[in-house]
Amino acid sequence: MLDMSTRTAYNEDHDMFRDTVRKVFAEHLAPHMDEHEEKGIVPREVWKACGEAGLLCPTVSEENGGLGLDFGYNAVVAEELSYLGSSAGFTLQNDITANYFERLGSPEQKAKYLPGMVTGDVITAIAMTEPGAGSDLQGIRTTAKEDGNHLVINGSKTYITNGQNADVVIVVAKTDPTMGAKGTSLILVDADTPGFERGRNLDKIGQHSADTSELFFNDVRVPKTNMLGAEGMGFIHLMEELPQERLSIAIGCQASAQRAFDEAVKFTKERAAFGKTVFEFQNTKFTLADLKADLQVGWAHLDWALTRHLQGKLTTGEASAAKLWHTEMQWKVMDAALQLHGGAGYMNEYAVARLWRDARVTRIFGGTSEIMKEVISREI
Repeated sequence: MLDMSTRTAYNEDHDMFRDTVRKVFAEHLAPHMDEHEEKGIVPREVWKACGEAGLLCPTVSEENGGLGLDFGYNAVVAEELSYLGSSAGFTLQNDITANYFERLGSPEQKAKYLPGMVTGDVITAIAMTEPGAGSDLQGIRTTAKEDGNHLVINGSKTYITNGQNADVVIVVAKTDPTMGAKGTSLILVDADTPGFERGRNLDKIGQHSADTSELFFNDVRVPKTNMLGAEGMGFIHLMEELPQERLSIAIGCQASAQRAFDEAVKFTKERAAFGKTVFEFQNTKFTLADLKADLQVGWAHLDWALTRHLQGKLTTGEASAAKLWHTEMQWKVMDAALQLHGGAGYMNEYAVARLWRDARVTRIFGGTSEIMKEVISREI
């Protein structure tokens, strides 16, 4: 269990909400995680249970069916989910897509999607990455050509979180391919739209319970009213959401790193070797001491960044630095924790194995560590 005694970003209401999150996850998520991993998806009934308990999209305003809470409640969900070791796609809906709908959506779009996103009846995805365009979103090739009062979408996307479960997808497409980034728009595509197809649930190294998919758009015809935000402003809209997205990733990384550390402490104190516990060896104690220092710094920095974000002050550079540091620190902790388990660490029956596998992608998605350094350097 995460130790909250030294945290500074939360208040008593956040703490009460955390108790609810833990109870819901303990009942509806934790007992079924192996099944979710095996099937490669978290079933809709778990989404519904989380929605009924208020765990989905807590920042959505009351007029749109939500609770109108601050991002700290999202952070609580992200921390507990990551500490548990689940890769369910709740944080994508809470921390990323909900903001797009509430900030950019028309009254009709908000009314159609947001209440269901809160209850878990509507699951969302955002389709940015393509086979030939990853971190460089200006290079996307999916097009949305105007045809009277409609847009006709053609192209493909890959590595899309919630791709199998999604009821609606925010598609990043070129409405004017001649304008580069300025010709990019965001368009809503319902999953039952003719021409929209889901590809396979991708076979990943880790995060097996997260359904991650290829999506195909073959003459997908949607009304122009499905455009989310202003035409040609898609790239700017994406950039505006980056601080929260990258902070969200940093939050998850910190919590999962803490879980790996806790698992390593528990294992080394129980495992005997050469007449004493593994923990008693100086190498073990020094390794754990080093990791504990990193985690202490990480929690303090995370509370600073979270507080900055709650105040509306967190910059893209600061959020990128948070993602860079916490993801790199996470991998350091994960690898050392697995090593301290010895051969057991390579066995899937131990939690550290899953944590280690799931951690590898965090230095890639949401912008690679190399891209983070590019972004940070712009504020120097």
